[in-house]
Amino acid sequence: MKAIISLLLLLITSTQQEQPFCGIHNKAFKDGEEVTMRVYYTTLGLYVGAGEAKFTTTLEKYNGVPVYHCVGVGNTYSFFDNFYKVRDRYETYIDTATMLPVKFIRNVYEGGSKIYNNVTFNHEAGTAVSTHGLFKVTSCIQDVISSVYYARNIDFNRYKPGDKIPFDMFLDDEIYHLYLRYEGKENVKTKYGKFRAIKFKPLLIKGTIFQGGENMNVWVSDDANHLLLRAESPISVGSIKVDMMGYKNLRYPLTSLIKR
Repeated sequence: MKAIISLLLLLITSTQQEQPFCGIHNKAFKDGEEVTMRVYYTTLGLYVGAGEAKFTTTLEKYNGVPVYHCVGVGNTYSFFDNFYKVRDRYETYIDTATMLPVKFIRNVYEGGSKIYNNVTFNHEAGTAVSTHGLFKVTSCIQDVISSVYYARNIDFNRYKPGDKIPFDMFLDDEIYHLYLRYEGKENVKTKYGKFRAIKFKPLLIKGTIFQGGENMNVWVSDDANHLLLRAESPISVGSIKVDMMGYKNLRYPLTSLIKR
């Protein structure tokens, strides 16, 4: 659903630091991985289930090139459909050799509005051809979904708390210069269980739901999977929490799980 995808958009201000998102190789996930996330709306200390999203990864070929086809599908539960119905599908095709997206598809229905955009990247030419035209892009450009899988391969041991990790994202035919701020390691208790985790903060662009600034917290598993465990953020009324609630075919055992 929109809240889940929005929680994964690391939309932030410009930085001129070296791009660590160039030259990373996949060591975190594999063909056949499935992860289920659940969104909770919280107010007055109460959790209310609002929707779910599922992320799947399959190894395929695109124009003869081996790619990871990563799909994120989200929807609100029937009760929340009465307030803000969401039926979202995001797809990316990631070159297995470079971990850069070659194609991105956004097909969403949110609160009565429909958005469709089909983007093909040419990294050698530095261009992106979308449903709406031809656009110049920066090197190592990512899309919404590819950036999540790319981020799972960051070596967080290279950073100290407070460091910014920058990258660029192409969304809605615009380039956003992004970063996430590494916060260190800590234990986190989620609806699924208690984990050893890596924490970071994306700096959000102010929108209709989320506040701007570094108000969001994200935790990924402190093991070789770097699996998204929880994301939380205040919204205009109350707050939203997104928890990992199920998984299949992880590349490694989920050794960060302390207690179920």
